[in-house]
Amino acid sequence: MRSAVSPRRWLLVLALLISTCTAVVCADAPPDTLSAALLAKHEALGDRLANNPFNRPVYLESIENAVNLKGEIYGVVAHPFATVAPVLREAINWCDILMLHLNVKHCRATETNQTHSLSVYIGRKYWEPLVATYRIEYSFRVAAESSNYLQVVLTADNGPFNTSDYRILLEAVALPGNMTFLHLSYSYGYGSLAKLAMETYLVTVGRGKVGFTIVGSDRHGQPVYVGGLRGAEERNVMRYYLAVDAYLETLSVPPQEQLEARLRDWFTLTEHHALQLHELDEKEYLDIKRREYQRKTG
Repeated sequence: MRSAVSPRRWLLVLALLISTCTAVVCADAPPDTLSAALLAKHEALGDRLANNPFNRPVYLESIENAVNLKGEIYGVVAHPFATVAPVLREAINWCDILMLHLNVKHCRATETNQTHSLSVYIGRKYWEPLVATYRIEYSFRVAAESSNYLQVVLTADNGPFNTSDYRILLEAVALPGNMTFLHLSYSYGYGSLAKLAMETYLVTVGRGKVGFTIVGSDRHGQPVYVGGLRGAEERNVMRYYLAVDAYLETLSVPPQEQLEARLRDWFTLTEHHALQLHELDEKEYLDIKRREYQRKTG
């Protein structure tokens, strides 16, 4: 007689079976299947969400291969799904989210024949005129949704320095206790020109910058963190995740005060990981972002 499989064991098996599916956005997977997969991932990450260097329920992983970089973050936020989903399913809100990132200098959301797109301008961390930035044209769509699950996808064919296949994926699923489990994935492809440009940056201006994954220890027993392209990808995906977090955290603030609260919240969250994410002091960041958001609404 076959023994019964425990619910926990089934969830772990389910995670292994369809976690790959959610990572690459299975076009035909129904929301119930995707929801079950994300809940299974939450179950599988239980210990790592509870005990990690971030001191919060967050788990990060990254992949680098010959033609692609990908960073993924899973995390629990203290907001009910009924609050999270209506906000994150709207393209226009994503402009305000993305612009919290210090390298996103401008964003414009448009709708044509019920097709949503985001024009995202990428530049240096300092103030720049738009003509000095790179524009990436993202298409935005709600790929799947139900009463307890949401998946949105932003894709762009091309980016600067011959980068390509940009994809930002966000999944959200309801958890007990008015909590929500998020999965944010950020990836893009690159060729030889892009790799050369990025590697040049990493050995000059970006020298010494690291990511979050511990790859060893030094002779003093201190952690050694991943560097190079993979480290850069981890920094970027974390900045985007913290932007989502800051946006959600300030929804209860009066509308006229939300932007300032989000800017300060994002900066504070990034400074918790100053080794990886510190670039500007708070005054510099706030002054630049106020000008950029004013340009966006002006």
